[in-house]
Amino acid sequence: MTVEQAITRAHHEEWARVVAALARRFGDLDIAEDATAEAFLTAAERWPREGVPANPGGWLATTAARKAIDQLRRESQRDAKHRAARIVYDDTPAEPTGPVGDDRLRLVFTCCHPALATEARVALTLRLLGGLTVAEIARAFLVQETTMARRITRAKAKIKAAHIPYRVPSADDIRERLAGVLAVVYLVFNEGYLASEGDDPVRVDLTDEAIRLARLLRTLLPDDGEVAGLLALMLLTDARRPARVSRTGELVTLDEQDRGAWDRSLIAEGRALLRERIAAVAAGGDPAGRYQVQAAINLVHTDAPSARDTDWATIATLYDRLVLLDPSPIVRLNRAVAVAEVDGPGVALAEVDRLAEILDGYHALHAARADLLRRLGRGGESRVAYDRAIGLAGNPAERAYLTRRRDQLAS
Repeated sequence: MTVEQAITRAHHEEWARVVAALARRFGDLDIAEDATAEAFLTAAERWPREGVPANPGGWLATTAARKAIDQLRRESQRDAKHRAARIVYDDTPAEPTGPVGDDRLRLVFTCCHPALATEARVALTLRLLGGLTVAEIARAFLVQETTMARRITRAKAKIKAAHIPYRVPSADDIRERLAGVLAVVYLVFNEGYLASEGDDPVRVDLTDEAIRLARLLRTLLPDDGEVAGLLALMLLTDARRPARVSRTGELVTLDEQDRGAWDRSLIAEGRALLRERIAAVAAGGDPAGRYQVQAAINLVHTDAPSARDTDWATIATLYDRLVLLDPSPIVRLNRAVAVAEVDGPGVALAEVDRLAEILDGYHALHAARADLLRRLGRGGESRVAYDRAIGLAGNPAERAYLTRRRDQLAS
């Protein structure tokens, strides 16, 4: 492994851990993030000369803590700042701060404070916990990078101005923030499952981290249907990862995947979670939420022996229910793909075109249009749509797939 690869791996594996630990120790998100970033810069300067340390995570944590102390001393000479700076020398174990014991999960709940707008909660946590760049987060939100940068800056400033402490809420208040936390975890998973930037089509570190966080949430809230639903959804989706990218680095769509390569243990776990939720709803529990419905859609796909055996009518019905819970443009776009299999590409294209203006910057809209136009025999228009999708797609495996499909169009 080269030094550059070691630094990249350390960033993937240690960024969230170091930021969260510093936030707990010093109680300041800006200091935690800045000191962690400085530690990685120092690693980039020193590791090529001195070699990669035996424990990269420990080296980064120690270096970041020293950077934080230096920053605190530069900023102020007040006694309170000096006391904070001396925390690094205190070997006393940290006192429990609430029902969540994991630093990274505690950081998620801090960033999902009700004082922040939902979008700000998600964006800030993706930055501090997932280590995603502002550009990656902007792509996830379908907004400009400058807009997202301002949003994150304002969110951090509001936490500081409102004196929001770095601790989890009481058990009674956790549910108030849960929707934002689940959205964060799912966006981290999605960014890992089909990375929007970089040379790696899949970032396993992010998908694994999202699933790990969902498992912790499941332990914390074992009776919450949406926590179980999100975990089931991610497990069923991640089960297909071994078949999702070809040896040549091209995205393999669901209908072309080798289903024998799917991870059956993850599928079994996801199916068991859904069966548990179905039983709970039947016994008078809360009705299924959006993550449970999405998991059910995935299970229908997973249970089909082959793509041609897929029960598209059931999937379309489930999407009808999902639209009632989450009428977002992306959910409606996904529903249109199912409608194409039930009512034909013409009906689906009309639905997709109604979303064209609001999702014009979203590559999946143009990819869906291109496929529907191809099926309708409108090759010229399909080629234009494929070109637009290729230009917007940030994932190399997806670009390779879209390019092949475009090149297969009749001249």
